[in-house]
Amino acid sequence: MNLHDFDRPAPQPNSAETGARQLQYWQRTRRLTAWLLLLWLAVSFGLTYFARELSFDFFGWPFSFWVAAQGALAVFCVIVAFYARAMRKLDELYGQPG
Repeated sequence: MNLHDFDRPAPQPNSAETGARQLQYWQRTRRLTAWLLLLWLAVSFGLTYFARELSFDFFGWPFSFWVAAQGALAVFCVIVAFYARAMRKLDELYGQPG
């Protein structure tokens, strides 16, 4: 062993297979992210838009504002928890460091 051996990258088991798995991993990651962003968009705009029809007071505030604030927050927390769980499973499936 000489000093130049440390400059070389470690040998990869099968570079083509590893590259294909990484590509598939990132495709699934982007697809999951896109669907969750679409859900976030639908909740943030859709819930607020359709909540206008609920026009009665709730503890002195219009009920639509309460639904938009509390409901959207709950959905966003569920989206974040779902994303963390799905990415953990995806990392385990593809052997990504987590």
